Amino acid sequence: MSKATSGVWDAVIIGGGHNGLVCAAYLAQAGKQVRVLERRGVVGGAAVTEEFHPGFRNSVASYTVSLLQPKVIADLDLAAHGLRVVPRRINNFLPLENDYLLAGPGRTRAEVARFSAHDAEQLPLFEQRLEAFADVLRDTALQAPPNVGEGGWLRQLPALWRAGQLGRRLHGLEPALRQELLDLFTISASEYLDRWFESEPIKALFGFDGIVGNYASPHAPGTAYVLLHHAFGESNGVKGAWGHAIGGMGAITQAMARAAQAAGAQIQTNAGVQRVLVEQGRAVGVETTDGEIIRARAVVANVNPKLLYERLLSPEEVPAATRERMANWRCASGTFRMNVALSALPDFTVLPGAGDHLTAGIIIAPTLAYMDRAYSDARAHGWSRQPIVEMLIPSTLDDSLAPSGQHVASLFCQHVAPVLPGGRSWDDHREEVADLMIATVEQHAPGFSQLVLGRQVLSPLDLERTFGLIGGDIFHGALSLNQLFSARPMLGQADYRGALPGLYLCGSGTHPGGGVTGAPGHNAAQAILAD
Repeated sequence: MSKATSGVWDAVIIGGGHNGLVCAAYLAQAGKQVRVLERRGVVGGAAVTEEFHPGFRNSVASYTVSLLQPKVIADLDLAAHGLRVVPRRINNFLPLENDYLLAGPGRTRAEVARFSAHDAEQLPLFEQRLEAFADVLRDTALQAPPNVGEGGWLRQLPALWRAGQLGRRLHGLEPALRQELLDLFTISASEYLDRWFESEPIKALFGFDGIVGNYASPHAPGTAYVLLHHAFGESNGVKGAWGHAIGGMGAITQAMARAAQAAGAQIQTNAGVQRVLVEQGRAVGVETTDGEIIRARAVVANVNPKLLYERLLSPEEVPAATRERMANWRCASGTFRMNVALSALPDFTVLPGAGDHLTAGIIIAPTLAYMDRAYSDARAHGWSRQPIVEMLIPSTLDDSLAPSGQHVASLFCQHVAPVLPGGRSWDDHREEVADLMIATVEQHAPGFSQLVLGRQVLSPLDLERTFGLIGGDIFHGALSLNQLFSARPMLGQADYRGALPGLYLCGSGTHPGGGVTGAPGHNAAQAILAD
């Protein structure tokens, strides 16, 4: 039984994740009447901070700050709404068999020199190249890509103009760099890194960025782009730096929510959407799971495109080309997420005691070959028996997360199969795999398992059920060449306008893709306001 709501909103946004909140804030700042509907009891989507063990709070899913757009931070004045980001004192710490590698501003080169003088010499030019390519990505992140689709030349003019702008930006690169950038979109992370380096630790350091959140071997074509995607971030104005939001990732989305509400947006939690309303081929509103009808001039979906087109719309309402694209839309992160409450800091064999290395991303994946075996094992078995684990201990930078003297850790684990082979359910294997992840850290930090006071475990199935991340995909669709730029989510919908008039997309399934960036929300708002 439906109950109608009087009046028509300018925009109703499905999903109160960070991009939905950013979109709402921009629309409200422009004087539009905006309503955000969030299925869960808290806004923020996958960027939330919650208590998972008595006295211990942590970022539940998203876990670190780098890709958040400085323009979004400034336009929404997030600092005034409570956001404070502090830098990691070391970017990354890689425990090796009998050694370690530390990476951070001013020290990576000296560290690499311990393994290879050649690689230490190569590193500045490699970072300079990556930075030049990242600058191109930064320039394209806050504008719609050329929207290659149907229609006459007049309709295509805006897309052709954007294509021309991009062409001029690329033409500014030297010819050799243009070729290298093209290679980065197509080749594997391992092939790209082999061009530069000879030692395994430095290749593992950068290679991890090619498979993080990406269910693939570092030898797979396209993983070099995922590496680049993770390189275009910055924190507190420092390019390539990683930071921590005081209060966890939920502090970011709470600041965004306050910015949106201060501008006049209305945010409603415990308000899931069960369908998009379509009349005469146009999206005109939504119906909530409680049966409330909310009409709006623009329906804005901050969900995985597959979820929008296959679950919130009837098949007959979706054009055939879009249905076919969504049937083939690849969602695969290979991600298993844990939060653990610790009685004390872990002690790593290769670098004992407390220190700045414990503020870093601690990467347990010593070689590209290790990462490749992890992927192959997961494909065959369902999860790797020697998994890849990145551990962060944010309480080393933020004492608001745990009781005094105690700590919380995030375990971001790869590779696990999004769907287990043989018809098995993640519900039956969740704890077994969680034990394996703890044991993997234990190998490098003896006694770690005894420090664990409590844990929160999220399999790919849990990530899908809780946050709408289909197959546990943190990017709302793999960052493969056929799902990037003008093809994200598909040709003809790259400008944030959906398959139906009145329907828009503002989530990570649009350009420039995943990560807590705010860029899709920003860009979608510009398209909506232009209409």
